Amino acid sequence: MRTIKYNVKCSEVITLCELLNKIGYQLPVTDSFTLTVDTTVKDFQLKNNLVVDGVVGIKTWSKLYELQPNLTDYNSKFLSEQDLIDFSNLYNVDLATVKAVNQVESSGKGFLLSGKPKILFEGHIFWKELEKRGINPNSVLSGNEDILYKNWTKAHYIGGEGEYSRLEKAISINKDAALSSASWGCFQIMGFHATNIGYSSVTEFVDKMYLSEREHLIALGKFLEVHTANLIDLLKDKNWDRFAYYYNGAGYKSNKYDEKLASAYRKYSN
Repeated sequence: MRTIKYNVKCSEVITLCELLNKIGYQLPVTDSFTLTVDTTVKDFQLKNNLVVDGVVGIKTWSKLYELQPNLTDYNSKFLSEQDLIDFSNLYNVDLATVKAVNQVESSGKGFLLSGKPKILFEGHIFWKELEKRGINPNSVLSGNEDILYKNWTKAHYIGGEGEYSRLEKAISINKDAALSSASWGCFQIMGFHATNIGYSSVTEFVDKMYLSEREHLIALGKFLEVHTANLIDLLKDKNWDRFAYYYNGAGYKSNKYDEKLASAYRKYSN
């Protein structure tokens, strides 16, 4: 893990927040090293006989990981080199391309430190999923405004374990609709895709997501294979622009997803 400190914004801050929460702190999970995160880090350093400077370097990282319970079980869920090789062979896509997609399109890791798959609950999708099942969202809206809304907004995202509290609240209204309204794992595949990509139900899909990042990669392959744009062929052709458009949406250029894929491919090709 790289050294991070106050005012940086990166994925390592998410891991930092999760590690701190796992040992008893109560931080919002964020990728921004805020003043609250800085204060918490300094408290942790003070209590663990470290230099109290708010800088999370090798000593602070080491102590954080040393204190984590059940970390061996957590590590067993990680994606391996062989998993990527198997994917490459199955879809006849060269390994450098597979690694590029994994680097750019993966959320960095597929599991929280609790061992649960990473999710993001989408209230606007929940609205649509309830309607599909003949439930009028307005009839259950009162008190559920944080999990049920007609138009997309990020205002209600909590991140990390907090997303599971939102999911559980939605499950109390309708389980299948709730599971279908979250994106799951490394590649954040939406639950509502489950039956379209070959799972018998959204419940089976979710059960698989709990097993390992290998299962997340398998789900990605199923999704790419059945997509109407034939995303596997776009990968074979190294058509980063079209692949990014269909995978990331029309705004892919603003985040330079096509450029990131091309750059990652060059790195792994060498």
